[in-house]
Amino acid sequence: MYENKKILILGAAKSGIAVAKLLANKNNVITLTDVKPLKESDERALKELGIKIIIKENQIDLIDASYDVIIKNPAIMATSEIVHKIKELNIPLVNEIEVAYNYLPNGVKIVGITGTNGKTTVTTMIYELLKELGFKVVLGGNIGYPLSSLISSIEKNTILVLELSDHQLNDIKNFHTDISVVTNISPAHLDYHGNYEKYKLAKKKIFNKHTSSNLAIINKKNVDSIEISNDILSKKEYFNDEFNYYDNEGIYINKEKVLTLDDIKINGSHNYENILATLLVIKNFGWDILAIKDYYNNFQGVAHRLEFVKEINNVSFYNDSKSTNIEATITALKTFNKPIHLILGGLDRGQDFHELDNYMNWVKAIYAIGSTTNRVVQYGKDINKEVYNCESLINAMSKIKENIQEGDIVLLSPASSSQDVYIKFEDRGDEFKNIVAKM
Repeated sequence: MYENKKILILGAAKSGIAVAKLLANKNNVITLTDVKPLKESDERALKELGIKIIIKENQIDLIDASYDVIIKNPAIMATSEIVHKIKELNIPLVNEIEVAYNYLPNGVKIVGITGTNGKTTVTTMIYELLKELGFKVVLGGNIGYPLSSLISSIEKNTILVLELSDHQLNDIKNFHTDISVVTNISPAHLDYHGNYEKYKLAKKKIFNKHTSSNLAIINKKNVDSIEISNDILSKKEYFNDEFNYYDNEGIYINKEKVLTLDDIKINGSHNYENILATLLVIKNFGWDILAIKDYYNNFQGVAHRLEFVKEINNVSFYNDSKSTNIEATITALKTFNKPIHLILGGLDRGQDFHELDNYMNWVKAIYAIGSTTNRVVQYGKDINKEVYNCESLINAMSKIKENIQEGDIVLLSPASSSQDVYIKFEDRGDEFKNIVAKM
C-alpha cells in the first residue's frame, strides 16, 4: 500500500522518524519536514536511508498535488490551514499508526484503549497482566513507542496493546482493533478539535471497522461513552453496571467477587474502575486469579498519575501531573480525606476552575502556577480558599514548605496542560519529584 509513492511526513518527533524508517527501502520518495532541527543522530540515520529533510517554519508552502500521501503528526490540529489545504487538493491524509497497521503480521490481536482519563493506567495494567499470564504481548501507541518502530519485532499471534489518543484516532482510515476499551469521556482538547462533538467523534473511532466479532468495553456510568457507542456493531460489555462493579468490599466480575479491596495496593474509585475495565479485557485471553491477586498486591500505579512520591514528617506528596483537565483533578480530589495543599494551573485553555467547587472541601490552600496563575488566584478568592500567587512550581513548593503540617497532603494536580512551561507533563511531574527529593 505504501510502496512506489511520493510521501510527505509532516512533523518529526518519535512517530514521524519511526514511520519514515518503516517506509524507507520500499521504493518511496520520502520528504520529512519539521519546524525544528532534528537531533544529529536522527538526521544522519534518515539521510543514510535516502530521506530528504526540510526544516521550515511555513510548511504549507511544501504542499502540492504531486504527493501520493501525506502522513501527519497527531499534534497538528485538524482545523489547521495546512490540513485544509491537503483536503482541498484531495491528497490522502493519514497518521503513523494507520500506516504501521498495514505492516502487521497475520494473527495479531489488537487491544486499543482510549478515554479522557485513565487510559494510560488501563493500558499499562492490561499489558503487564497479560505478560504475567505468559502471553506474547507488545505495548505501544500513545504510550511507549510508536507502532512503526515495533513492526520488525512483532511476531504472529502477538497481542498488541495500544493506548490511542483522540489525536491519533482522528486520522485513522482502515486501522481497527479486536477489543476496544473506552474508560470515560469528558470535555478535553477542545482547542484541537474546535468543539466537544468533534472530540467525541474522534474518540468514537476506537470502534472503527468493528463488526459483531469485535468487542467494545464501555463505562456504563459515563453518559458520553454510552452515547458514542449506541450504534456500533461491536459486541458490548460494560463495567460499572449490575454485573461488573466495585463496592466497599471488592471488585466483582459477572457478580463474582474476584478481588477484595485489601488485595489492591492502589486506592480510589477511579482506580477500581480502571481495574474493572482491565479485567474485562483479561478474561478474553486467560484467567488466573492467584496471578491477578499477586499483581494487584504489588502494582503501585503509573508515574505522574496520582503517583505517591514520598512521605516527609507525616506529610504525603502526590504527583498527578497527568491531570491536564478538570475531570482528572476532580478524580484526584475525591481520593483524599485529609487537608490538601493543591498546586493548580498551567496552560490557559479557558478551563472553568469552578467545576472543581464541589470537590474542594478538603483543600486547605491553593498554589497558583503557569499562565493561568491570575485566574487561579481569582478562583481561590471566589471560593474563600487560601490562595498563593506562585507562577512557578518551584515557588509553589517553597511556599508549601512554609505551610505544611503533619497529616497534610501535597497534591500536584493542575487541571491544566503543562505546555505553557514544559514540553510534556512528565517534565512537570519530574520537577515536582526532584524538588520533593531535596526537601
